[in-house]
Order: sequence, then C-alpha cells, then structure tokens
Amino acid sequence: MSFAQNRRQTRSIRVGNVHIGNGAPIAVQSMCNTFTQDIAATVAQILRLEEAGCEIIRVAVPDMEAAQAIAEIKKEISIPLIADIHFDFRLALASAKAGADGLRINPGNIGSMDKVRAVVDCTGERNLPIRIGVNAGSLEKEILKKYGGATPEGMVESALGHVQILESLHFHNIKISLKASDVERTVQSYRLLSQKCDYPLHVGVTEAGGLYSGIVKSSLGIGMLLAEGIGDTIRVSLTRDPVEEVRVGYEILKALGIRQHGPEIISCPTCGRCRINLFDIAEQVEKALLTCPHPIKVAIMGCVVNGPGEAREADIGIAGGEGFGILFRKGEVVKKVPQEKLVEVLLEEVEKTGG
Repeated sequence: MSFAQNRRQTRSIRVGNVHIGNGAPIAVQSMCNTFTQDIAATVAQILRLEEAGCEIIRVAVPDMEAAQAIAEIKKEISIPLIADIHFDFRLALASAKAGADGLRINPGNIGSMDKVRAVVDCTGERNLPIRIGVNAGSLEKEILKKYGGATPEGMVESALGHVQILESLHFHNIKISLKASDVERTVQSYRLLSQKCDYPLHVGVTEAGGLYSGIVKSSLGIGMLLAEGIGDTIRVSLTRDPVEEVRVGYEILKALGIRQHGPEIISCPTCGRCRINLFDIAEQVEKALLTCPHPIKVAIMGCVVNGPGEAREADIGIAGGEGFGILFRKGEVVKKVPQEKLVEVLLEEVEKTGG
C-alpha cells in the first residue's frame, strides 16, 4: 500500500472551501508573520503565499484591532483564513463575525462555560471549525505536575480535555494539533492521539528553528507521521519567510508520493567532470519555477556524458558541457544549446511540457 493510500480515516470538516479529513487531499498551510493590524502588509504576504500554493492561512489576533482587520483582509484574498486566539473569548467572537473561516482557540483557556458557549454558538451559526492546538511549552500546570513534564501522554490528555469541553456543548466541528519542538515527542503524541479519537489532525513540529534545522525536523516529524497515515493538514514551522514553509510542505508531500504540486527538480551534486556553474543554474531554475503549477520532473545535470542517462525519468532536463549544454527529454537528447541559453531554453520547454 502506498503512503497516499495509507490514510487514517477521520471525520470530515471544512475550512472555507477546503475540505479536510475523510480522504480529502492533505492541505498545506502557513501563518503570517506580519502584524495583522497592518492590513496592506498582511494581504501582500497572503497573496505571495497563495501564489506559492498555500491553501489555508492563519493570522495572529492579539487584540480587537487585529480581529476587526480580518474583514478587510478577507476581501483581498482567496484562501481560507484562520484566526489564532489565546485566552480572550471576545476576540474569537469578533474574528468570527469579521469573516474568519475558522478559529484556533483552546476552550479550556478562555474562562467560564458561558464564555465557551458563546464561542460555540457563534461558530456553530457560521459552520466554522475550531482547531484545538496543544503545545508542549504551554501545558496546564496540573498536567505538568501529574506527568513530571511535557510528555506525549500529558499533551494528549490536555487535548482531549479541550475536546470534551466542546463535545459537552454538542460541538464536533474540530481539528486538533499536538506540537513539540522535538521530533520524538511530536510523533509519539500524534500516534497516541490518533488511537483515541477520529478528529482530523493538523501536523507539524513547532518552533523547529531556522532553515536547515527546521527543514530536517519538519521533514522527519511530518514525514514519519504522514507515512503512517496520520495527518490531514500540515504546516512546516520555519524562522523564515512563510513562503519557504509552503515550499517545504509540498516537497515533503511530493517525496512521499502523496501529492504532486509544481515541478520536482532533480539535480546532481557535481563532480570533477562538471564544466558549468551548476549551483547558480539550479538556483535560477528553482526561483523561476517557484510558482509553476505544472507537476513535471525537471533535471539539472552537470555532465553531458552521464547526465541524461542518470535523469532518464525526468520529463525535461539540461546537462552542461564545455561552453554548451544539451536539452534532453526522458533521457533522449533533443538539441545542443549554448551554455548561456541553457536556463532560458529549459524554462521555455518546461512551460510547453506543462501546458
């Protein structure tokens, strides 16, 4: 059975026009790092994320100005927006009324049952889901004491406690996330939770770090869980431009054969036979194809002798030589190209092949 077929069966929910769970495609989401109150900056970032393939966006709502800004932001974007709220139920109500497509709020942290009921009533009227998000770094004191720290068992107990509050009010439009900054606790927590409920799960390793550590931790943690069929939406957490999070998210899905979005780029690490600046060429091609939607395999090879054969499965590719290169398709040489024209010719052929 392939990774794509090995999906855990969950309930189905909807965030805006995106279906989640019950066999729906695993959605890639991110979070803005702009001040939500800065409507122009937030909209500009979301539009860049949309272009990169982001399917759900989350924004921080620390105050009423941010909540009210959602109404204007929603007018300019196409993807669903989730309002991220901590502690203040009034911000949840304002965000929902402003047009948010979902809330990220933990009902156990917002006060009395009357306040929780007000949020449930407001979201229920609008058919908005609530994501319960448990982080290892912010577990309840009693759970930390009970388990001697932020253990997977404690994280799952915390999540199910929040779930029970919503279920007691007959609310089941729920998604759950359990995140730690290390791979082991994250994976163990999701494995344990997946055995205890059938709500869709949002998967990620939180505070994963900068580009290299973040990619490694996220690829391992998210990848292991997806390979086991656990996960219905994903977010790669990087201390970078959130567009990079979306790129890495799709690369994880492509590597597992779960979803194809945009080109898959194959490139050799170079050796003593390479006579072109392959690093620069590969970077140019990657940047140029960042928003390309065509799911084709592109090869960038440094040697005309072995390159086409080594990349035989690529739909289209180039291989460099001394002052020239070749364009090849499925391992077969198409034509000889001046070195300075390689990138231009490759991108033209990608557009023809994808279109």
